[in-house]
Amino acid sequence: MAAEQRKLLEQLMGGGVASRGAQLSLNDPKVCRSYIAGTCPHDLFTNTKQDLGMCPKVHSEALKAEYEALSPADRASKYGFEYDYMRDLQKYIEECNRRIEIAQRRLDKTPDEIRQTNALLRAIGELNSAIAEALVEVEVLGEAGLVGLALDELVRVRQTTQARVDKEKELKALSDTSGPSGHQKLQVCDVCGAYLSRLDNDRRLADHFYGKMHLGYAQMRKTYETLSKEVRGGRRPPLSVSVGGGGGDGPDHGDGSATPNSASGGYSDRGWARSGRGGGGGGRRNRPRW
Repeated sequence: MAAEQRKLLEQLMGGGVASRGAQLSLNDPKVCRSYIAGTCPHDLFTNTKQDLGMCPKVHSEALKAEYEALSPADRASKYGFEYDYMRDLQKYIEECNRRIEIAQRRLDKTPDEIRQTNALLRAIGELNSAIAEALVEVEVLGEAGLVGLALDELVRVRQTTQARVDKEKELKALSDTSGPSGHQKLQVCDVCGAYLSRLDNDRRLADHFYGKMHLGYAQMRKTYETLSKEVRGGRRPPLSVSVGGGGGDGPDHGDGSATPNSASGGYSDRGWARSGRGGGGGGRRNRPRW
C-alpha cells in the first residue's frame, strides 16, 4: 500500500520524485537508509492506528538495487547502512516497549483495590482460624457429653463458614473487576502493545496476530535481532523502555553521522549509547498465554 501511494504521488508530481531519486547517490543524506538496507518502518503500518505517514526521505528502487549488488564487505566498509537501519528499528521498538509498559500499568490494580484485596484476605484468614478453633471446641464438648453446647457451637461454625464463603465471593468479584480490564480479562500484547481479551475466540485472536500492525512490529523485532547478530556479533545496543529514551523527535534515516566510516573511525558502543540512552529493559519477548 505504501509503495502504491508513492507511485501515485510520483504520477501526480509528474515523475518529480522518481527523477529526484535518480539524481541522488547512495551517500546522499536525502536517501532513506532503512529502505536501502531493508524495510522502512514508514512502509509497515500504513492504514493502521500506528500509521507513520510517508517517509520524508527518498525511496529509490534503483539505489536499493545498486546497494544489494554490492558485496557484504563493500556495504560495511563504504556505507554501513545496516547500523543506521538498526538504530532506526531500535527507536521504534523502544517507543513500542514504552507503550506496552504504560498499557500494562493501566491494567494493574489501583491502591484502593489493593487495600480492599488485602482486607478481604485478612478477613478470610481470621475466619479460617475461627472455624478451626470452633471445630476443636465442638469435639471437646462432644467428648465431655455436653451435646447441647456442642450443637450450639456447631451452629456458630456453620455461620462462620457461610461468612467465609461470602468473603471469598466478594474477593473473586473484586479480582474479576479490578482495573480497567474489568470482566473482559484484558491483556497487553507484548509484541505490538494492543489490548487482547482472554475471552476472544480463535478467529478474533487470529485477526490480531495476522493483522498488519502486529506483523509489522514482529518483523521489526525479528529484523533487529537478526541484524544485531550479523552486524554486532550478538552484541546489541540496549533497548530502553524508560520514557525519554531513544532521543530526538523521530528516527534518523541516515545523516552519515553514525556509520562505520565516520570521523570516529568506527561505530563504537558509545554511539549506540547515544541512540538508546535510558538503560536496558528491551527483553520483553514473552508472548500472551491463553
